Amino acid sequence: MQEKDFVSYEYRTVNVKPKDRIKAADMYEAFGWEITAVSDSPIGEVTLSLRRDRKQRHKQELNKLERQAEETFDQINGLQKSKTLGASIFSYVFGVVAALVLGGGMCLCMLIENSVPALVGGIILGLCGIALCAVNYPIYKKFASKKTKQVLPIIDQTEEKLANIMEKGNDLLNAESI
Repeated sequence: MQEKDFVSYEYRTVNVKPKDRIKAADMYEAFGWEITAVSDSPIGEVTLSLRRDRKQRHKQELNKLERQAEETFDQINGLQKSKTLGASIFSYVFGVVAALVLGGGMCLCMLIENSVPALVGGIILGLCGIALCAVNYPIYKKFASKKTKQVLPIIDQTEEKLANIMEKGNDLLNAESI
């Protein structure tokens, strides 16, 4: 009778956003993880089921590099969010103020009856509110593009750092098989 080689595995599941699925898969494979299943989770994320041989050499170094890679990966995602976060907050606040100005103009027209100055003032105030609403999006785009130009070099550096960490992990995996 033939003897089978028994391999003991460690298992792990990781939740990532759908847009990060391929990057996360590459990252974990660089540290010896094998993807066994991919499924959608109920909270709008993708669940990656991973396994890896328990008896790998250099396991402590791989775990250390894996933690560094995960931190760098999270840092990249945070930088990606920061490209539009400030512009979004400003845009929401500015939009609320613009809507209030527009609403104030409507109230001035409708609440003070039989008054031509109130009607004219309400129309002018309403037009100002509409103008503020109209310039909100171009202002958002300008702020977002300015922040993107500032953050892109940092994102590139951080992605290069992640690639170097992944290469070190892959080199450790290949060093054990030689």
